[in-house]
Amino acid sequence: MYTLGIDIGSTATKGVILEDGRSIVRKALAPVGAGTSGPSRVMQALFQDAEPPLTENDISGSVVTGYGRMTFKKADHQISELSCHAKGVFFLLPAARTIIDIGGQDAKVLKLSSEGDLLNFVMNDKCAAGTGRFLDVMAGVLEVKVEDLGKLAHQSERPSVISSTCTVFAESEVISRLAHGEKKTDVIAGISRSIARRISGLVFRAGVEEDVIMTGGVACNSGVVRMMEDVLKVPIILPEIPQFTGALGAALYAYERIKNKNEGCVKSGDGRE
Repeated sequence: MYTLGIDIGSTATKGVILEDGRSIVRKALAPVGAGTSGPSRVMQALFQDAEPPLTENDISGSVVTGYGRMTFKKADHQISELSCHAKGVFFLLPAARTIIDIGGQDAKVLKLSSEGDLLNFVMNDKCAAGTGRFLDVMAGVLEVKVEDLGKLAHQSERPSVISSTCTVFAESEVISRLAHGEKKTDVIAGISRSIARRISGLVFRAGVEEDVIMTGGVACNSGVVRMMEDVLKVPIILPEIPQFTGALGAALYAYERIKNKNEGCVKSGDGRE
């Protein structure tokens, strides 16, 4: 039995096809999110040249999640991204108790029980500071690729102090640091540290409990991950597929709904659908 999970974020769309609730047979990502061609591109990628050969008719059930879930009409059900991230991370890493998810335009911290239930969460969805969008802007100012930021941060010998938390003010501060001759690698490390400090505030509000897991696109930035470890004073574990945990959780929920038949037997984690 195949189930489908689609996670439509603000800046990226992810999809996962799960077989019998156990193994991922297909996954795809489009670097564009809600209100774009992202969902259709992901659907095409999931079924195009699939091995084993699959079509949409082979999907027994589907769930959509994420910022843009209300705009996707092909899924059987909609479930909040909080529940789906919790479900996907716990499936991959059952020892997870704290999840730090940093996406394109928001950041959230989730607390899980030993059974994988969502106990608490804290979100920052009002400001782009500390998110993937923040890194996009900073990479543009620094004239480097976003994917190179982590590598360059590791080359720093003395990270700059970036005190502004607002994206607009931080951009001006970065330009000023560069104008005063500070090394680009030091400025990048300073940016990573500023993100870590901002997000750590959310983590401390939720409560730090190991294992601490980091997901989302920013989890691919090794500089930010290292700074988060320094600020939180705990090791951070990365799933093999940090950007796909929401889509995976959605596919797991789709499987559970079919397996249980009765929708009332399936918990949505935070109770919102």
